[in-house]
Amino acid sequence: MIKKNFGFGTQIRKSPYFDSTVKWGATGFSVYNHMYIPRDFGDPEQNFWNLIETAILCDVAVERQVEITGPDAFKFIQLLTPRDLSKLSVGQCKYVLITNSDGGVLNDPVLLRLGENHFWLSLGDSDILLWAQGVAVNSGLDVTIAEPDVSPLQLQGPNSAEIMIKLFGESIKDLKYYWFKELDLDGIPLVVSRTGWSSEFGYELFLRDGSKGNQLYEKIMTAGKEFGIKPGHTSSIRRIEGGMLSYHADADIHTNPFELGLDRLINLDSNIDFIGKKALKKIKADGVKRLQVGLEIKCKKLNGPNTTFWPLTVDNNIIGKITSAVYSPRLEKNIALAMVDIEYSKIGLEINVLIEDKNFKCEVIEKPFFDPKKKLPQNL
Repeated sequence: MIKKNFGFGTQIRKSPYFDSTVKWGATGFSVYNHMYIPRDFGDPEQNFWNLIETAILCDVAVERQVEITGPDAFKFIQLLTPRDLSKLSVGQCKYVLITNSDGGVLNDPVLLRLGENHFWLSLGDSDILLWAQGVAVNSGLDVTIAEPDVSPLQLQGPNSAEIMIKLFGESIKDLKYYWFKELDLDGIPLVVSRTGWSSEFGYELFLRDGSKGNQLYEKIMTAGKEFGIKPGHTSSIRRIEGGMLSYHADADIHTNPFELGLDRLINLDSNIDFIGKKALKKIKADGVKRLQVGLEIKCKKLNGPNTTFWPLTVDNNIIGKITSAVYSPRLEKNIALAMVDIEYSKIGLEINVLIEDKNFKCEVIEKPFFDPKKKLPQNL
């Protein structure tokens, strides 16, 4: 029997699903957005296969929401992001960046528009609540910035559609990719979106009453039993295969969107005004000095994801670093996301990586590493 010794304290919050995740076998936790998140339900490779072959349920309550309301909420949310939101409809989601005055990336959340002047920013690991409140104080705009009682679960994998039909009926099939509905499941208030941090088909269920967390978790696990659902955690293998960013790993305050190849999220030629516009115009005009690339690491199978940044060298000179690396059992090779000096970003180029005082060869390859057109998460 596995002894669960997590060393919890009161200064870090527990998810509304905490008791259920422990019941269903969580054996390891880490901290994200000042909250505990289950990271270990056993073999991570089995978790990966569960995700891509059947379905997994992930406690991602750590994806905290920043809620922006008030008469000037739309003006304010546009101030925070370089992405043009003029065509964002109520009921729609968009992947956005939040930048500072230097053009640095502060976060890459999913934005949900619940009303004309009602928005949620569904965050990666960061303190955007404090940033938004600080910006609001000096904006001259009439807005309220708060963290609502909202806690997401992710139901991801090819069988997630059948599980959702069992829970909500056939009408759930009408929900389009990157749209959401406000629903009620036996008295449990939810926002359900066709999104997720997995690169697979799936849904996020945003619980709007934390007292019903374990009830919701158990309902989904019960409904999913016949479809092979397993308790799980966000898969580093699958998200790296899909080229998805992990904030603080693959990007931070010193990274600009052009280095990440996210030019499509930056609208410099429109009339919209946003924090960092002047800096980003200059960065684009000057050209970037670094670029994120995909790598294949030519060594024996990596024993789990990297826990430190691995330096990349050419002729003994450091030219960048690996930010996320993992062995893909599907691709049967070690893959990585890296930030390199731009002259070393060409496909096919060989670079050296230093891993635990040993040098190995890497090759720059196309990313995403699997499903480059991202058809899997979009197709029902």
